[in-house]
Amino acid sequence: MPEEVLFKSESDQSREAIASYLRKVADNLDSGADITLKAGSETVTLAPPARPTFEVKAEREGPAGNMTELSVEFELEWDETDDGDGSGSGQLEIE
Repeated sequence: MPEEVLFKSESDQSREAIASYLRKVADNLDSGADITLKAGSETVTLAPPARPTFEVKAEREGPAGNMTELSVEFELEWDETDDGDGSGSGQLEIE
């Protein structure tokens, strides 16, 4: 099935601002609340199940004009009909 982008936002932000966004997502996950994303007139609300799949990926992309780009991606995944009882592939640690 092809990917359907429901929401996308990309902009330069301070580390503090990014931490604030991630903190809000973490707070909503902790409390079981939905996650609503808004940018301009775009908005989407998602309701992650109790146990979504959590993917963390670090990448190096390039070269593009002798520049490489580093990224870290945090992704929550679940089937729309998921009951949240999936199992993971090992314990993640972030230091």
